[in-house]
Amino acid sequence: MSGGLLRLSGLSLTYPNGTRALDGLDLAVAEGEFLSLLGASGCGKSTVLRLVAGLIAPTAGAVAWERPLARGDVGFVFQEPTLMPWARILDNVRLPLDLAGMDRAEGNARAAEGLERVGLGDFLRAWPRELSGGMKMRAALARALVTRPRLLLLDEPFAALDEITRLKLNDDLLALWRRERFTTLFVTHSVFESVYLSSRIAIMKARPGRVVADLPVDLPWPRDLSTRTGSDYGALCRAVSERLHRAMGEAAT
Repeated sequence: MSGGLLRLSGLSLTYPNGTRALDGLDLAVAEGEFLSLLGASGCGKSTVLRLVAGLIAPTAGAVAWERPLARGDVGFVFQEPTLMPWARILDNVRLPLDLAGMDRAEGNARAAEGLERVGLGDFLRAWPRELSGGMKMRAALARALVTRPRLLLLDEPFAALDEITRLKLNDDLLALWRRERFTTLFVTHSVFESVYLSSRIAIMKARPGRVVADLPVDLPWPRDLSTRTGSDYGALCRAVSERLHRAMGEAAT
């Protein structure tokens, strides 16, 4: 892992109705790491991703990048695949390149390559309605990666999937990350998923959210079924679960 990618300093967000979503959140994100945000519903995890992506602005604090952002440097995978139902999968994945003004032929080649990387190389001409839930999420992942971003934001992308599909997509995401080393900021409610995927876990307390624990995940790479059944994985899951339980009970200060 190289140097820092971005730093969140004193981030606070209060909605117009007076709800404080975040209050003084500090977090550094290193280049090339896989960092998971773990916490209960409503603690502001998804809000952090939207602030990093520039979709909303903080009430206070700052998102500071070590280097200026270029177009396409941030990819975002939402909780739902959000595919355009009227467009074929190749066209869905090519969309960010179209918006950037890339030539159609070059965009098609890049989108086809992206679909191949996520195991959908045979479905370029398919419609979204013809894909399973897991395949739709693979297409959404390909779309987020087609610009070759420095940072990939994932907002509970696998939460609605069955366990078998979710575990397979966990493995496929890790394989992509290890091969391409894009920085990953991943939101999840699952202790087991966060420990399996991450190089580091930031635990957030209940609203107003802020980071109350920053835990390294010292499990060897690559990770596979033997990781999930190993004693070290079980021990780390217990430790993270205990710290999460404490965070959920911590009062705002």
